Amino acid sequence: MVFNPKMLFFRVNKIDENNRRIDMTTKTKIKPLGDRVVVQRAKAATSKGGILLPDSAQEKPREGHVIAAGPGKMSESGQLEPLSVKVGDRILFGAYAGTEVKDNDEDYLILSENDILGILS
Repeated sequence: MVFNPKMLFFRVNKIDENNRRIDMTTKTKIKPLGDRVVVQRAKAATSKGGILLPDSAQEKPREGHVIAAGPGKMSESGQLEPLSVKVGDRILFGAYAGTEVKDNDEDYLILSENDILGILS
C-alpha cells in the first residue's frame, strides 16, 4: 500500500458498557469544517427477537461514534468556539439530521453540532 498524505487515519480506543475495549479504526478523506462532525452510525442488524431484518425494514440508528470533528465555529466577536464533542464520543442525533455520505464503501453522516442531541457515557 502506498502512503497517501491526503488519507486521514483515526484510531480510537473506548471501553463499552461491559468493560470491553472498542477498537474503532477507520480511514476517511472527509475533513469536516466549522462546527461539523463526521459520524459512523451504530450497527443495527437484528430485531429484538434476533431476526435479521432487510435494509428496507430497518430503522436507522440514531446514535453513532464521532470519527472526525471540525475546529469549531466563530462567535460574533470573532473568537473560535471549540466543539462540545470530540473524536471517539458516542452521540445521539435526530432521525433526519445531517447529510449521508459514502467514502471507501463506508457510510458516514455529517452533522452540525446543533444536530447533536447528547453525548452517551
